[in-house]
Amino acid sequence: MSPPLFWVDEVPPAGADVVLSGSEGRHAVTVARLTVGEPLIVGDGRGSTACCDVTAITGKDTLTAHAHTFSYVEAPRPRVTVVQALPKSERSELAVDLATEAGADRIVPWQAARCVARWAAKADKGVAKWTATAAAAAKQSRRPWIPEITPLAATIDVRARCADVIAAGGVVAVLHEHGASPIRELPLADVPEIVLVVGPEGGLDDAEIADLTALGGTSVILGPQVLRTSTAAAVALGAIGVLTDRWDAT
Repeated sequence: MSPPLFWVDEVPPAGADVVLSGSEGRHAVTVARLTVGEPLIVGDGRGSTACCDVTAITGKDTLTAHAHTFSYVEAPRPRVTVVQALPKSERSELAVDLATEAGADRIVPWQAARCVARWAAKADKGVAKWTATAAAAAKQSRRPWIPEITPLAATIDVRARCADVIAAGGVVAVLHEHGASPIRELPLADVPEIVLVVGPEGGLDDAEIADLTALGGTSVILGPQVLRTSTAAAVALGAIGVLTDRWDAT
């Protein structure tokens, strides 16, 4: 099993020490129960990581580690943005967790027409929860990059974002159970960005589908099963990983 990953503001170069404190230090000392001599990885969530060994533990929330190697990993290409219609509360953070583990680079919370959830005045709180969930999921899956969580988007914002991506040569895939094309037929080779549009529990509104496809998006079906809004992006990201070089280990 690979060593656990913890977030730091600055990743140390090889040969330097780093101190884990606060919530990350507490997690390392009291939850992960790391001891002197054990390995761990520290990362900044922006591609930089260092492999370290614990050299000292102080109290219940602080440890010092020595870095042996430093590495930087470029963000995968093509970039994948998930436009996620707000799920019901019990599945909201699950959608972010799964999309992060599957490799999303950016997640856009979207107040779609048929959303049961309404963030309204609590949008900042919702974005903060999604941001914390993304950081935790990236740590759990040993990702060197934490996906960006954007502010809450209205449909007009989603439309503008999709138009910009298409104008730059990217692909917009509108996930729908009656999609016009299987995802494997999308022209994904060498595109700079892919946008996955995921509807809420009640599905995308017909006007939303018509609007996004009129811009140049494609309504896409992932397979024979109807997926929940919380799992659709993760399944699509898995398919994209196979159909592009995003999962190329070389």
